[in-house]
Amino acid sequence: MKKKILLRSLMGAPLGLAVGTLITVVISLMVNDGAYYAVVPKLAQDCGGELNAVVLQTILCLLYGAVWGGGSVIWEKEDWSLLRQTATHFAVGSLATFPIAYYTRWMDHTPWGILSYFLIFLAIYTAIWLSQYLPLKRRVDRMNDKLNSR
Repeated sequence: MKKKILLRSLMGAPLGLAVGTLITVVISLMVNDGAYYAVVPKLAQDCGGELNAVVLQTILCLLYGAVWGGGSVIWEKEDWSLLRQTATHFAVGSLATFPIAYYTRWMDHTPWGILSYFLIFLAIYTAIWLSQYLPLKRRVDRMNDKLNSR
């Protein structure tokens, strides 16, 4: 199990970097001044320069992807209920994502910024979860129907 977590973490790290890059593109589009921001300007200021901020953000994005990749083994815990798997996976993802989003300044450091971050995170998590669950449920229902018709 530990080897599987390590391998999935190593595979997830580059995906985390890709997600982080996508987030910077979205933030740049939201700023809407025609420039690309590799990091949020406030993070560059906090880190004493853009290069330091990019290095920090890169490391955090790799960590972000590694946690999500390693956390995917939760879905293989067959002795756990779907509710327990989902709650644990959500908790692991949230505990990894929130501090990274906070330190990289992908959210405003205000109560509204934190609340809106959690609402967006919850909406994205729910959409991805449903996009995985519903087709799988349909397949299982079809298999059950075939078994019952025999």
